Amino acid sequence: MKKILLLVIAVMMIAPAVILAGDKKKKAAAKKETTTAATDDSTGIHWLTLDEAQVAMKKEPKKVYMDVYTDWCGWCKVMEKKTFTNANVIRYINKHFYAVRFNAETKETIRFGGKMYDFMPQYKANQLAVDLMQGQMSYPTSIIFEENFQGPQPVPGYLDVANMEMILKYLGENIFKTMPFPDYQKQFKASWM
Repeated sequence: MKKILLLVIAVMMIAPAVILAGDKKKKAAAKKETTTAATDDSTGIHWLTLDEAQVAMKKEPKKVYMDVYTDWCGWCKVMEKKTFTNANVIRYINKHFYAVRFNAETKETIRFGGKMYDFMPQYKANQLAVDLMQGQMSYPTSIIFEENFQGPQPVPGYLDVANMEMILKYLGENIFKTMPFPDYQKQFKASWM
């Protein structure tokens, strides 16, 4: 009985020290994660409004990645949760592009490139989305512009991380200027996980 009582007392004395040590390790790990997140660009894509991107473009020309979505689009939500949260996608977009999310069904009048765009009931979309998507209304659609909003290239459909990497690098690094996409696609090896 004395041995059991001594064992219980020993456990009671050691347990708080073990718990305290575990708490210190957890706090240190949490602090490290917070510090990494604060200095790491992978905390999220820096989405701009179209107006903000137009202002930024005047200060520093840069390519633009536009996510054209609708509120009801299931694949848009999947892309938002799976693709746009990938650290490599986030870093690459934030470094090489101005990122814009554009709700194709907005009924607000949009000013873009010195022109006004209104809602078009026959398409159930804003005229800007119709023009950029060349009337092929499919959601989600990624549109990549060269600097100064030139040469919009619509890429319809859901893009997983590997396909997003392929598209972003092909257009973002100007590979499209020297290599046809089918050739690039054959030799491309995804590295983002």
